[in-house]
Amino acid sequence: MEDFNLHLTGDIHAITAANNLLAAAIDTRMFHEAQQSDAALFNRLCPPDKHGQRHFAIGMLGRLQKLGITESDPEKLSPEERARFARLDIDPETVTWRRSVDVNDRMLRGITVGQGPEEKGFTLKTNFYISVASELMAILALSTSLTDMRARIGRVVIGLSRHGEPITTEDLGVAGALTVLMKDTIKPNLMQTLEGTPVLVHAGPFANIAHGNSSIIADMIALKLADYVVTESGFGSDMGMEKFFDIKCRYSGNIPNAVVLVATVRALKMHGGGPKVTAGTPLAPEYTEENLDLVRAGAENLLAHCRIAAKFGIPVVVAINRFPTDTQAELELVQKIAREEGKVSDAVICDHYAKGGAGAIELGKAVMKAAQEPSKFEFLYPLEAPIKEKIEIIAREVYGADGVDYSELAEERIREYTRLGYDQLPICMAKTHLSLSHDPALKGVPKGYRIPIRDVSASIGAGFLYPLLGTMSTMPGLPTRPAYYDIDIDFATGRILGLS
Repeated sequence: MEDFNLHLTGDIHAITAANNLLAAAIDTRMFHEAQQSDAALFNRLCPPDKHGQRHFAIGMLGRLQKLGITESDPEKLSPEERARFARLDIDPETVTWRRSVDVNDRMLRGITVGQGPEEKGFTLKTNFYISVASELMAILALSTSLTDMRARIGRVVIGLSRHGEPITTEDLGVAGALTVLMKDTIKPNLMQTLEGTPVLVHAGPFANIAHGNSSIIADMIALKLADYVVTESGFGSDMGMEKFFDIKCRYSGNIPNAVVLVATVRALKMHGGGPKVTAGTPLAPEYTEENLDLVRAGAENLLAHCRIAAKFGIPVVVAINRFPTDTQAELELVQKIAREEGKVSDAVICDHYAKGGAGAIELGKAVMKAAQEPSKFEFLYPLEAPIKEKIEIIAREVYGADGVDYSELAEERIREYTRLGYDQLPICMAKTHLSLSHDPALKGVPKGYRIPIRDVSASIGAGFLYPLLGTMSTMPGLPTRPAYYDIDIDFATGRILGLS
C-alpha cells in the first residue's frame, strides 16, 4: 500500500524530469538566441568535428523536415536556410509550457526565473503546475505504443514564434530526449487488490485539467487477459466520463459496454443542502442520522448524472455504496429513485466498504447483465464543429448551463488555434469536480447560470484543447492541516504509518 501511495516505479518522477527538461530547453534557447547572431547560432548548433566536418544531430532532423530542408550536409545550406534553421525566434509572451513538481506548493503559482548574474538580465515571469497536470502525463495516458508516444511528444507545442508559427519540441530538438526519459513509463504497473484481483495501475492525468483516465495501453492489455475489464474515469459523469467518451474513446477505438455510476447517501445529502464537510472535523448530524428529505433533494444530482450518462447511449448501473452511517430506508430510497426515475439498467446497494468483494457480488451480476444489453454509442459532438460550438454543447448538454461567456484572452486563443488548424481537436474542459457547474459552491443541479471561460490552452501532443473555467488552478495548495502530520516510519516493524 505504501509503495502504491509513494513512488511505486518512479513513473511520475520521469514525467517531472522530462517536463522540466523541456522547460529548461525553452528558456535556454531563448537566452542564447537573444545573445547571438544567426551565424553564431548555426556554428554552435552544428560545430565542426576534429576533421572539420559539420553534422546535424538526430534531434535536428524534425526541424529540418518541418522547414522542408532536404540537404543533409550543414555546409551546403544557404545563409537564409541556416538562419531559418538556427533561429526559432520564440515569443516569450506566448510560451505556455511550465515547470512541474509533484508537491502541492502554492508559492510556485507565480515566480520569476533568470535572476542569477550569468543570465544577463534575461528574466521571465512564470509558474509551476502539479506534475499530473503536465501534458506529458496526458500523452502517456493516451498513447497506444512507444512509437505513438514519441510522435505525440514531438507534436507538443510550447508557444509561437514572433511570426505566429507554432514552436514544437521537434523544433527545439528535445523530443527524442524526452521520450528516452519516459521510455519505461509506457509499461503499466501490475498490482493486486487486497483480495488478490489483478489491477493495472498506469498514468494519472489530472482529472480537472487533463482527461482524468487511466492509460489506453493498460486497457488494451487488460482486454487481452480478462472477460470483463473495469477502467476508472476520474470524478463524475460531467468530468472523467465525458472526457473518457469524447477524448479517450476517440483515440483508443474502444467503446465500453456499460457505465457504473457510483453514489453515496452522504454525497447526496450534501447536494440536497447538507452542511459543508470539513476534513478532520466530526460529521454534522445531518450525515449521521436518518434524513430522507435531504436524500430526496440530493437525488436530483444523481438523476442529472444518469441523464448525462444516457446521452452517450450506454447502459448505466448505479452502485450505491453503503457506509455505517447510512440507514436502510435511505439506501432503499436512493435505489428506488435511480430505478424509477433514472431510467438506468439497475441500481444496486453495495457492501464492499465493509465486506470487500463479497459485498459487491450483486453489483457484479448487474454490470455483467447490463454489458449484454443493446447500446447505441454516440459522441457528444463532432470534431469538425468549431471550437466554440463544442464548448457550448458540453456546457449546455452536460453542465446544464444557459450559455458560455468568453474572456478577451479566451476569444484571442480560440481565433489563434483556429488559424493554426487546431480547431478539429476534442475539448477537455478544466473545471471543479465539486459541482456540475464551474462554481464549487453550487451544489445539486444548478440552474440559470452561464459558464465563464477565462482562457483556452492547447495540448497538441496529447490531442485536445482545454478551456479553463472560472478560477480553476493547475497548482493545488496545502491545507492548514496537511496529511504529512500523520506520516512516519515505525522503526520496530519498518512499516510506513499514515498511508495504508
